Amino acid sequence: MTVNQILSKKGTEVYSVLPSITVYEALGVMSDKNIGAILVIENNILKGILSERDYARKIALKAKSSKKTFVHEIMEENVITVTPIDNLEFCMDIMYNKKVRHLPVIENKAIIGIVSIGDVVKSIIDMQKETIQYLDSYISGGKL
Repeated sequence: MTVNQILSKKGTEVYSVLPSITVYEALGVMSDKNIGAILVIENNILKGILSERDYARKIALKAKSSKKTFVHEIMEENVITVTPIDNLEFCMDIMYNKKVRHLPVIENKAIIGIVSIGDVVKSIIDMQKETIQYLDSYISGGKL
């Protein structure tokens, strides 16, 4: 299964914020959209990504104020991306080895979506269910 197949099921909607807003404002957007990370985009250029983990480690644990800290101060600037033709194994490898949970999807220098660890796990489970159904049908002599 490829990233493109995941996006075709989940959709390509991407939420983003500007690097110049406060972390508090960004958290509000993340809460409203029920997402764990948000892309930081300025002038159609991916500048970074902000996650709940960034907030916990760089604001909460350091007793900083999310209302006085700007997104660009704590966002992850070295964003790892994937393409629509990358497969699930490649995404899992990146997520595991780089310890990231969200991968923006880039095609022709444009952001066309984002996949999360949850998207990858759900896709793997769905594929396994299909395989089990196929094998069950084959073993019981049913038609495929």
